[in-house]
Amino acid sequence: MRKQQGSRPVSDVLLRGSLITLKRKCGKPTCSCADGEMHTTPALSYSVKGKTRILTLRGADVPGVQRGLMSYRMAVAELEKKALAGIRRTTRNIMKAKRET
Repeated sequence: MRKQQGSRPVSDVLLRGSLITLKRKCGKPTCSCADGEMHTTPALSYSVKGKTRILTLRGADVPGVQRGLMSYRMAVAELEKKALAGIRRTTRNIMKAKRET
């Protein structure tokens, strides 16, 4: 995620992927994770050229990442609407041309 000065996350970005929670044990025998309650870390899972990547996040990054993921979904939905409208328009033009010949 891009950063502005002061290390504040930029919230006006599009992010593709999924917000996930990584769970792990730290390995210390006296830690509560040794008894089953694992440590958790938020992360962004995304793919590049078919390979899955994981970007671990700070807790403060999660709201901005959620907004970026929602912005991406909304942009994809809008693009899909435009593409379908283009298909309908092209279909009408083709059908009209066929009727005229």
